[in-house]
Amino acid sequence: MHKHTYRNSYLAYFLVYNFYYLSWAMFSCLISVYLMGKGYKAADVSLVVSISYLTSLIAQPFVGELSDRYSVKKVNVISLILAMIGSALFVFSQNLILITINYALVLTVMNSICPAMEKIATASPYRYGKIRIWGTIGYAIGTQMAGLLYDFIAPSAIFVACIITIALAIVGLLGTHPHIDTVANADHDVRTRDLFVNKKYLIYLIITGLFFGVSSLGNTYIPSMLTHDGLSTSFASTLLSVAVVCEAPLVFFSYTFMDKLSNKTLIVIAYIMMLMQYGIYAFDTTLSLKVIATFIGKHPAGMLLTMINLKVVFTIVDKHQQITALAFIQTMRNLSSIVFTNIGGHLLDATSYTTMYRVCLMILIIGMIIVIFYRIPSGKNTRLFRKV
Repeated sequence: MHKHTYRNSYLAYFLVYNFYYLSWAMFSCLISVYLMGKGYKAADVSLVVSISYLTSLIAQPFVGELSDRYSVKKVNVISLILAMIGSALFVFSQNLILITINYALVLTVMNSICPAMEKIATASPYRYGKIRIWGTIGYAIGTQMAGLLYDFIAPSAIFVACIITIALAIVGLLGTHPHIDTVANADHDVRTRDLFVNKKYLIYLIITGLFFGVSSLGNTYIPSMLTHDGLSTSFASTLLSVAVVCEAPLVFFSYTFMDKLSNKTLIVIAYIMMLMQYGIYAFDTTLSLKVIATFIGKHPAGMLLTMINLKVVFTIVDKHQQITALAFIQTMRNLSSIVFTNIGGHLLDATSYTTMYRVCLMILIIGMIIVIFYRIPSGKNTRLFRKV
């Protein structure tokens, strides 16, 4: 094989996106079931998850700036190596302190490099949907694998498998060669500060913070809600993996609508999807309706807003600071997740799943009101998602 055949090949992008998202899903999707199975309370789960959001919040702007300033590939490879180390340590974590530290290490890495990963997909030689679809498939496989490993081998086997899958993601990342602009060190600090005088960007941070904060709270407890309603862990993970696949059409066919619809219209659609999902959770509905709502809202809505992030940042932020801008969106996501997940965990311990999701529903309504009055360039005809 010619020495350059693998460089920037479709195989390289397949490996990085499939196994990065597979690892992320496998490590995090059953954390509530895993910890509650060890005897911890919902408040303990919220503490572990919230600490990972806090450390991510601190690290993400720093990692985003490094990615804008230096090699995106090198920054991400080093980060994934740290995730492998964290996964190995998590296997041997036997108390809440060690569990919290090592879970935070892995999730901080996965969260911090996510904006760069999404940007790489738009900067590859291939259409965004053809690359990012493997992230969706990988996430679905990871969710399914986590349930099977939990039920039929051992809960700790999940985290051993993560070491292998992260290594495969690194192999893929080493083969990519995306075209992403970087800037000189002297100019970069000025541009970063300029983000915080961009009013449209600041309002968008609030909109995404409310959306993803509520989403993180709700999604953390969907597995335990389903098992609480009578499903086995393996069957619940199967349903969650199917829910991931439900976002596949949005990703694969993103080129048909993302550049054609306005930014505001897309944000409204994402909020409506979440309102429908949490509206069903918030009332005493049947298990089958909850499953349908999970299919419709859990991943499709979140994936849609992730793509909207790319488009909005592309529309209103200078190209030399876009990874940093995406990183601050991720930071806001984690900041709001810390608040909502902690409150939600204590609320769940004191009340019920329906009460917790009613609070989520009210917060989403507030977010929708902000969106309605939000003025932003339409972003039509950007051609960000229509690359051949």
